[in-house]
Amino acid sequence: MKTFGLLPSALIGAVASARSMTPMATIAIARLAGRAAPGRLVLLDQPLFEFGALFMGVGELLGDKMKSAPDRTVPLGLLARVMSAGIAGAALAPRGREKAGAAIAVATAVSLAYLTLAGRKRAMARVGQTRSGLIEDALVVAGAAAVVVLSTRRR
Repeated sequence: MKTFGLLPSALIGAVASARSMTPMATIAIARLAGRAAPGRLVLLDQPLFEFGALFMGVGELLGDKMKSAPDRTVPLGLLARVMSAGIAGAALAPRGREKAGAAIAVATAVSLAYLTLAGRKRAMARVGQTRSGLIEDALVVAGAAAVVVLSTRRR
């Protein structure tokens, strides 16, 4: 049962594998909507970081469609995934299990980043960069919203 309690952390790590800033942006939106995460929030309990996460999430969704956008597996891309997945994974973990939630989210994000990149490259070859990015955005944002809504409660 304890392992199942960390499932939201693993799932938000999968989100971070494709869009590094979406996990934190989704939790920030949930907080603004009056929802509370089960675990402690690191940084996102500060308004500056909360709004910064929203801004960065939107910026990433827009920037991903640019031809100059780097692969998600470059060192800075992986670092962003580690940070975002760790913060979000801890927030969605049961109280007292934040470190385990962060570790699971980070491991999921980094390992799946290579798989999601391969899938995105195949999709780009078939439908182009912009269309594949928009499809990936829709899937990732919907997944993040579902994970966060199902893992948080009304304050």
